[in-house]
Amino acid sequence: MTSFASAAAVLGGLLLLGALLSGIARRSFVSLVALFVLAGFVLGTGGIGVLKLRAGSGLVTDLADVALIVILFRDGLEVDRGALARDWHLPLRKLAIGMPVTAAVVAALARLLVGLDWTEAFLLGALLSPTDPVLSSGVVTDSRVPSSIRQSLNLESGLNDGLALPAVLAFAAALEPGRGSFEWWQFVIQDIGLGLVFGLVCGMVGSLLLPRADGEHALPAHQLTLYGIGLAFATYGLAVLPPHGNGFIAVFVAAIVTGVRRKDLRHAFGERSEELAEIVKLGIFAVFGSLLTVDGLFSSGWGAVAVVAGTFLLARPLAVWIALAGSRLPNASKAFMAWFGPKGVATMTFSLLVLSRDVEAGAKIFDIAALTVFVSIIAHGATETPGIEWIARRPP
Repeated sequence: MTSFASAAAVLGGLLLLGALLSGIARRSFVSLVALFVLAGFVLGTGGIGVLKLRAGSGLVTDLADVALIVILFRDGLEVDRGALARDWHLPLRKLAIGMPVTAAVVAALARLLVGLDWTEAFLLGALLSPTDPVLSSGVVTDSRVPSSIRQSLNLESGLNDGLALPAVLAFAAALEPGRGSFEWWQFVIQDIGLGLVFGLVCGMVGSLLLPRADGEHALPAHQLTLYGIGLAFATYGLAVLPPHGNGFIAVFVAAIVTGVRRKDLRHAFGERSEELAEIVKLGIFAVFGSLLTVDGLFSSGWGAVAVVAGTFLLARPLAVWIALAGSRLPNASKAFMAWFGPKGVATMTFSLLVLSRDVEAGAKIFDIAALTVFVSIIAHGATETPGIEWIARRPP
């Protein structure tokens, strides 16, 4: 195992290098994310071995937990009540219909092609159901992409991490050794129920304690951001104390409540937490890359390759087409949204979480998820610019 000091030095050096190369990355089809994954792979166990990390170690697990707290709180805050009221139709269809269809198709492919049992297969399906626009950020920021598509993809990706989490936790809990017969009702009451309660209470209390935006004691933007980060970690810590609710669900719910009640905090956090989110994101990508090996990525042979191909070419398109049936959306728009459903930070951090739970098939599930993310980084990064130019030429 690499020591914390050595890992900090390597990650710090990568962040310095990433800052210097960010301009070059923006002008090429290779994203900064891809460079960090590649750097982690070269420096990690599958490369020269400078960064030797174990998936179940405290360093990796704690980093994954921190990443999830920051990501889920940011995603929850981005739930804009006005945007939801105005543009809820398409993302709601993709969340309520598309995500379960994606998970079911991936599960069927995993069961058929790599021999996972149904619980393990649905765990993999839940891991691969969220999307992440960070791997193709131009899709949700470029004005040439119709606003309906940008809003739909942005709202979908902002909400699906938190919605996929209960399913991931439930299937992982059902597969944990020593659990015996998994009691779903107990999981719903304890993990999900208490997580929701803690999230609602912490979000409400946090929004009430915050001075009014138009009052004389209003906080400046940088202190609002600090307040938001403190609320996120305090919520997580309180939720996991006895009687042991789920901290991640609590963080996501608290962020939604706070963001809806306090738009000033939502705007300040969105503007000023970008650097923190970028550091966490790139750090987790580098650690993720260091855990990859060529043998591990292809440990399930061509079956894993077929599952990855089926995820992008069958599961996501089928889910989008079914979810948006009857929406009067042009076929070109459906095709664009069907392709740009990349897998990224949420899939990786959820996979690391599963790996830390000592699930029997955890390594195989992690390897397939890792291969999916690796292919997504390359494929979606390379097709982002051509895809934007293609949809820009379509009739509005």
